[in-house]
Amino acid sequence: MTNEEFEALVGRLEPEARNHPARYRRRVIALAFAGYAYLGFILALLSGLFALALLSVIYLQALGIKLAFVIGAFLWFVVSSLWVRLLPPEGIKVTAREAPELLAVVERLQTALGAPPFHEVVIDGNYNASVVQVPRLGVFGWYRNYLTIGLPLMKVLTPEQLEAVIAHELGHLAGGHGRMSNWIYRLRLGWARLLHSLEMSRSIGTFLFKPFFVRYEPYFHAYSFPLARANEYEADAAAARLTSTRSMATALTTVEVMGAYMEKRFWPSLQDHIADEPRPSFRPAAVLDERLAAGVAPEDEREWLETALKRPTTVADTHPSLSDRLKAIKEPAAIQRPTAGQGADRLLGSSLDSIARRLDEQWAAAVGPAWEQRHQELRRDIDRLAELQATKACGAALDAGQMSELALLTERIGDGEVAALPLFREAYSAGPDHPVANFNLGVRLLKADDDAGIALVEHAMQLDSSAAVVACELLRDYAWRKGRTEEGKNWHRRLLDAAKAAELVSRERSHILPTDKFERHGLEKAVIERMRKDLAGVGVRKAWIARKRLKHSADRPLYVLGIISTSFWKWARKAHTEAVERAVYEKVQLPQATIVVTLVGEHAHFRSKFRWKRGRVL
Repeated sequence: MTNEEFEALVGRLEPEARNHPARYRRRVIALAFAGYAYLGFILALLSGLFALALLSVIYLQALGIKLAFVIGAFLWFVVSSLWVRLLPPEGIKVTAREAPELLAVVERLQTALGAPPFHEVVIDGNYNASVVQVPRLGVFGWYRNYLTIGLPLMKVLTPEQLEAVIAHELGHLAGGHGRMSNWIYRLRLGWARLLHSLEMSRSIGTFLFKPFFVRYEPYFHAYSFPLARANEYEADAAAARLTSTRSMATALTTVEVMGAYMEKRFWPSLQDHIADEPRPSFRPAAVLDERLAAGVAPEDEREWLETALKRPTTVADTHPSLSDRLKAIKEPAAIQRPTAGQGADRLLGSSLDSIARRLDEQWAAAVGPAWEQRHQELRRDIDRLAELQATKACGAALDAGQMSELALLTERIGDGEVAALPLFREAYSAGPDHPVANFNLGVRLLKADDDAGIALVEHAMQLDSSAAVVACELLRDYAWRKGRTEEGKNWHRRLLDAAKAAELVSRERSHILPTDKFERHGLEKAVIERMRKDLAGVGVRKAWIARKRLKHSADRPLYVLGIISTSFWKWARKAHTEAVERAVYEKVQLPQATIVVTLVGEHAHFRSKFRWKRGRVL
């Protein structure tokens, strides 16, 4: 289903859902059960065939045993293909003993809403709160319920606002008149997970379900969209009734504005330390407390609130826009941040310091390797900036790419945005058809509310299709910020199309399949010779390279390098093959965009394809 078809179907159904809600709900329920009916029919058919095969043993004897074995094995593959495995949310589990105030709030809201109890309440380091249901029986349910609350979110909200946020999340599980809406809401997620699992799985049994769900899931997603959108409003209304409309309004507004602060100010400011520190020496929770105590710039707060209020409701998300959510509860936008020491994180009581320390330690351990790598890159960038500045000072001409690099480095680690803007203009003058030069200058002009940036970003997108997603998102947000709603919606539709195309490209370029076609690599002899020398030094005995034939990004070559290790007896050891592949990526000068595979096991048959294309390297 294309985005245009999705929007058209949702647009047709929304009036029906408002004018004839009972009829619309009956149709959604019927469509929901159609998915279960298909699953049941296939499983019943295979189970019946298996039972007949078992009975046939009486008459067919050995042949019947073989039939039963084959059908039973296939039935097992089919059932395993439906088993959607989801891991429970990561974080720190809290109990009533550790955080009695928080758990008392959750229990009180659960009772008031008639929601099922949570198996675990988890505190994590994300700026978010959510209800996560992990099915123990795959697509057939039997859920374990988790409530996850991000510590950063708790720090920017008052306890009353956090209650409103938790009540909204609980509203998606509540019973009463919203039970059916909540079931559909959760079923949408379930079908989406199943389709993703089927697309990623290589199980032989998926062919019975994938063709059906590739068509069914997008249609069900669109058909139930008005009901899922209504469910968000119902959850807001339930939260407002349990707390107050004022608490709900300030919670919605504060979450939106402080989310922009986290994205645009807090996390980027932490990265300023990377150049000087090879490892992170601070902890986000402690730093966030200090930054919040120092306050948020009023001009930033006004800009972020204005942008959020201008953003319209779209079909990209069941969550309505901030302005529509506030309108539904009949409250104006209002930001209310807690005073020092009065944030919702105080509900964690004496466990707060321990939880914050453990989350910070987990964060430091998780980002440590990437931090060290980025530190090394920044040190190289500092040297590169000095080199480019010296070259320009000597009067030597820099091309568009070099000027763009100089401008970016100046902005990021040099004298800042003001000094960099003339350099971005110079880069564009040096290469009017250079995609990076067009995009970089366009972005800066749009940031300065200059419409001239629109044409530059569009031109960059035409020159380099890989920039389409970022470009469309940028132009959409700019149009909405300027109050041009329809223009923004058009860019949003293009963004969805570009994102879908980018997903197809990414999927095609991320792995190889037995059905893939290959072409001769066409690489220069010098490149092959350099690879031959490098491969010999990392434990590779034989190697072939070919170019994968692509449907969605044929203008950008993708190479596949097949290797065989020097140790015959280690071929079957996964750890060994992974180590050799990792060494090839790290130490061999490969052509840009190359996939490395060891030609044993499931990839052994690719050897003949590479030989046919005369791709021998070593």
